[in-house]
Amino acid sequence: MKWLALMVLLLGVPVEAALPGVPVCERPHVPAPAEARAFPPELQGALDALVRDMLAREPHAGLAVGVVRGDARWVGTYGLRDLAQALPATPRTTWRMASLTKSFTAVAVMQLVEQGRLELDADIRTWVPTWPERRWPVTVRQLLGHLGGVTNYGRLGPSQDTGRLDTAGAVALVADYALEAEPGTRFIYSTWAYNLLGAAIEAVSGQSYGDYLQAHVFGPSGMAHAALDDRLTRDEHHAAGYRLREGQLVPSRRVDVSGRFAGGGTRASIEDLLGFGQALLDERLVSRATTGLMQTSMSTRDGRLTDYGMGFATWPLRGHYVVAHAGAQPETSTLLLLLPGEGVAIALASNLEGQAVPLKRLASHIIGLLLENEGPRVSARLRDPVDEVVNEGLNRVFGYGLAYHSWAEHGPGTRPDANGLAEAFTQVTRLLDRSAIAREPAAARARILAAHQPRANGLFIRVGVHMAKTLEEAVGPERLRGYSSRGALAFFNDYLAVCEARACPEPFRFDPGLREALRRLTP
Repeated sequence: MKWLALMVLLLGVPVEAALPGVPVCERPHVPAPAEARAFPPELQGALDALVRDMLAREPHAGLAVGVVRGDARWVGTYGLRDLAQALPATPRTTWRMASLTKSFTAVAVMQLVEQGRLELDADIRTWVPTWPERRWPVTVRQLLGHLGGVTNYGRLGPSQDTGRLDTAGAVALVADYALEAEPGTRFIYSTWAYNLLGAAIEAVSGQSYGDYLQAHVFGPSGMAHAALDDRLTRDEHHAAGYRLREGQLVPSRRVDVSGRFAGGGTRASIEDLLGFGQALLDERLVSRATTGLMQTSMSTRDGRLTDYGMGFATWPLRGHYVVAHAGAQPETSTLLLLLPGEGVAIALASNLEGQAVPLKRLASHIIGLLLENEGPRVSARLRDPVDEVVNEGLNRVFGYGLAYHSWAEHGPGTRPDANGLAEAFTQVTRLLDRSAIAREPAAARARILAAHQPRANGLFIRVGVHMAKTLEEAVGPERLRGYSSRGALAFFNDYLAVCEARACPEPFRFDPGLREALRRLTP
């Protein structure tokens, strides 16, 4: 039977067809908290069908999917956590979290910052003196945002086994490396940077990193099975890991991740991960102001957004403000994605390596299923390359504007500065002018792609947020959310109709040229 299960997964035959009695999905799974409720049966069925469709197209071993929206929750588990023993994935299965650990670490750091025990803009050597002095000081804030110039693994690749290490040993791994850049000037994603933060947590709290997480992050989040990923203490519920080699699933390399403890050294179940996501949405781990700060993208000294805040990546997706972190290591692929403006958390864990793209795609489809059923999208009619550039600009104003408005109005974010808005509208109008684009299409497109950046005064964000706010005042928050599915053209055309009815000042209505471009693009 074990041999058959392995062959089934390798050959891509549906497990449930070949192994009667092995549950592929336990659904619906309602967690212990009394206030949680199940999604309606039809939505559970749609979510399950969405996941199964992905699994039919992608190689897989085991997969866990969890979704929270408000006080409703759904968990589905699929495939096998252990191929050799034909053990199914269940809600109790624990998975390596890999770099998702950085989000746990960031929350712990910010708890200590709120207590006044850590300072964001102080040199990390204040608490980790064993880390050698560098040419420039590296601050806690810079480490949280991967702007400290600290190398990522250096000579050690992410799949290399460092052997069993304590905190001092983990810090020593990076001690001999010079900074790769002056702090604040470049985004350099770094697991070792987060190890320095883990060492600071221990120095300030007087607890081990693992004990601190249990008491202040895992415990308050209801993460009953989360822990440091110690091979010596794994139980029978932990997922065995696999990788693809020449199209076949083979066991992962055995790697001890104790040397990347605060940057990638934990494990948790799908219920644990959802609990963490829910605690973040409910702002139970840190204050609302701190939550907003952590979810705000940092920027380099020359005014380029990094799309990463403090322990979380962030980006706009079809008008949703996404806060997320992924994990990738031997044995695992993970993703936690939050929509704080809409009260949604999506957690994904697989015991197959290299699944970042499929997991992100699945999360995107789940968002569409949950939140984007408000009418057909209006697709632009593109007749020439200039139309394509104008349409790209419209989509970016729409995407950034709706996302940032939702995050600020219904989540923990802050609104951009509204000063000089009339001039901002005028500048956006110039950027999207057809004649200017036709003269220098490549240069015009480059300016459009940079128009959300701080060094461009966040033009697209500021203008888009004002448009979203104007629309919400006119049509209400529920209809405003529908633009995520209806798209940029509906967003712009409806905004202009509202402005016409309200007699908005002329700069806020763009100019006749852009209004004509909109008519040209609208089918």
